[in-house]
Amino acid sequence: MQYIRTETELDESLAILRSSDLIALDTEAAGYHRYHDRMCLLQLSTRTDTFLVDTLAVPDIRALGPVLAEEGREVILHDAEYDLRLLARDHLVRIGNLFDTKIAAQLLGEPAIGLGALVEKYLGHKMDKKHQRADWAQRPLPQDMLEYAAEDTRHLPRLRDALRAALEERGRWSWAEEEFRIREDADWSPAPPDLETFLKIKNTRDLIPAQLAALRELHAWRESVASKRDVAPFRVVSNEIMVALSRALPAAESGVATTPGVPGSIAERYGREMFQALARAAAMTADQHPQRPRSRGRPAPDPELDKLVERLKTARDHSAEELGLDRGFLMPRQQLEDVAKSGAKKPADLGSVPDMRRWQIEAMGEQLLTVLKT
Repeated sequence: MQYIRTETELDESLAILRSSDLIALDTEAAGYHRYHDRMCLLQLSTRTDTFLVDTLAVPDIRALGPVLAEEGREVILHDAEYDLRLLARDHLVRIGNLFDTKIAAQLLGEPAIGLGALVEKYLGHKMDKKHQRADWAQRPLPQDMLEYAAEDTRHLPRLRDALRAALEERGRWSWAEEEFRIREDADWSPAPPDLETFLKIKNTRDLIPAQLAALRELHAWRESVASKRDVAPFRVVSNEIMVALSRALPAAESGVATTPGVPGSIAERYGREMFQALARAAAMTADQHPQRPRSRGRPAPDPELDKLVERLKTARDHSAEELGLDRGFLMPRQQLEDVAKSGAKKPADLGSVPDMRRWQIEAMGEQLLTVLKT
């Protein structure tokens, strides 16, 4: 294992990576502990070598892009979506020829699809997961954390071999290839910021507009503090504390400390700032108060459609049992509803259903069409 902390060391590793027909990849980010979610460590393994790239010390890893995208070189990840998003968002790096061991396991009907469970089952090795909640932005990284990080890619080449062999044996390799290509082609552009996040906090459905205004101001204050300190928002104050203050609406700064649910240590540290947020909300006029979006209401009941969906669900469940696949993975309910509305009469018609895969049509298309015809 080589720990890379300079551009020169990264350049030297590229020669070894280019000589390999596959590269296993994983990332460690700071999202749990930090406000600014960013990649802190990049793990890369061939069949013989493992490199840990400190992406805080070497922030420009774009030289890896052509290596990871080169035709003929497979890139192995487990549960790739988050890693692919980070690579594309922060480093403009996209990969080609993906092999996702989680998807492979799902297509094999594995009941436990975590990396540790799969490595233990297929390779007989028990992985240590003690650093799952570690702060990967801390420096220096202790040796046991580096060893832990290396484990996440070191076993992936052999796990990939075992899973691919099982997929080929069961005639499902083409299914996996289709899913892999979909992940490769996905748009990983960051979503626009959600300005109404405070409305999603639990136990706030009964708050009146004035209380919602207080919650909005407290939430904005917390976001600002968390961003400046680069800590996760819950490490400033919890949602429960903000909700308690929004309900109580103390009329004086001293009321922050006496509000049930607000610890003395929090009131002492942030009492003035939180009261200032509450005061900003109290100064608002009614038309400045936030309003919860009105529910669009449920669509009018369609008993015939509901009955058809239930028959399709029964067919899906029967197919899932025969194939040994998770029911929701084989076809989620929303997709069953789309099938019911499609009026499909032949396999080609099913291909126009949103998000329908060719492998789904192969696996259970006939069963779906039989239901639709009855």
